[in-house]
Amino acid sequence: MGIGSSWNPRHQHTKIRKCMALPKFIITMDGVFRLGIVNQHKDLLKPGDQCIGGGYYHFDYTTNRILLDRESYDFGRPKWHLLDTLKVPSVYRGLRLVYTYDDGFHDDFNVSEELDIEYYD
Repeated sequence: MGIGSSWNPRHQHTKIRKCMALPKFIITMDGVFRLGIVNQHKDLLKPGDQCIGGGYYHFDYTTNRILLDRESYDFGRPKWHLLDTLKVPSVYRGLRLVYTYDDGFHDDFNVSEELDIEYYD
């Protein structure tokens, strides 16, 4: 930086935070699965939602799957064991959901096989 530069590390943090929109998902206590490109997992919540975990996703079109992994900084890993039914947006009908723990301890969790899936518009 040259003389007279106005670089400020606080401003750099602000720029980084604005660029953090990533493909994230959450699940709610009511069994709703919601995903989108957002800055924070909480941006996917609607009034009255109680989040029981979240993570990141990507589409694997070769195998017709939505691959879920990692965990939400705010809400932790998805607590699949609290649900019997997962409500998924109908646009994702035909895609299987698989959550990868990737911790060397847990096996992948095939959400589509382990939970009843309901679709909503």
